[in-house]
Amino acid sequence: MAPDSGQPRQGSRSARGRASGRTRGTAHLVLVPGPGSMPETGDEYPAEGPTGADPGHTGSGAMTPGGADTQGASSAGVSSGDAGPGSEEAARAICLRLLTSAPRTRAQLATALRKRMIPDTVAESVLGRFAEVGLIDDAAFARAWVESRHHGRGLARRALSAELRQRGVPDGEVRSAVSALGPQDELDAARRLVARRVAASRGKPMPARARQLMGMLARKGYPAGLAAQVVREALEEDQEDTSQPHTGLAWISEEAGGDDWP
Repeated sequence: MAPDSGQPRQGSRSARGRASGRTRGTAHLVLVPGPGSMPETGDEYPAEGPTGADPGHTGSGAMTPGGADTQGASSAGVSSGDAGPGSEEAARAICLRLLTSAPRTRAQLATALRKRMIPDTVAESVLGRFAEVGLIDDAAFARAWVESRHHGRGLARRALSAELRQRGVPDGEVRSAVSALGPQDELDAARRLVARRVAASRGKPMPARARQLMGMLARKGYPAGLAAQVVREALEEDQEDTSQPHTGLAWISEEAGGDDWP
């Protein structure tokens, strides 16, 4: 064979080696940042960004509160490439951001969307979907609110009902939630509130002490009749414990007005 006949074969091997190296390098670059290496968010709604995802598209993952919080934080940026100001992506981002900070009622979210110029039809679609997956639950919100505010702040049923209605909870859910508290629960809570404050009122005239304590209970939603009963009992007991001169307190009930349970 002529010497020059081996040169093409050597060049071909080099070319194949270089091509193989390029192929291997390309494969390496594709595998390292591939989609499989990205953590899953666990959120049903796709992140908003420059991909131009369909607003109605939902992923295969299940919607969870934790996933919603994470997605809300990532999708609540100042701007989103393909999410217009009145789009479903924008509405979802607003709702998820608000739900990340605290539970909200459907009415509260609807108000927030309206303030941000989200069309009512878009808002209703998004809120309906959130209700379906359990991210909005006015009944659960009302129960948790009653439990927290009654035991934490000593609020009575009347005040709790007013707060829930202010937040847009339907009347049926309000009645159901506050019905968990009975007259005895309110009586016990009122006695605890007065017991913590009766000592601080010592040294004042008895009428002033009674008005102060009854006013505190009234602001927390207790009926006047119940407040008068609890305050009178507490002041009578305080007179016994501190050996103060006994003062007739029957007049306290006369100021009550005989309010009935709401």
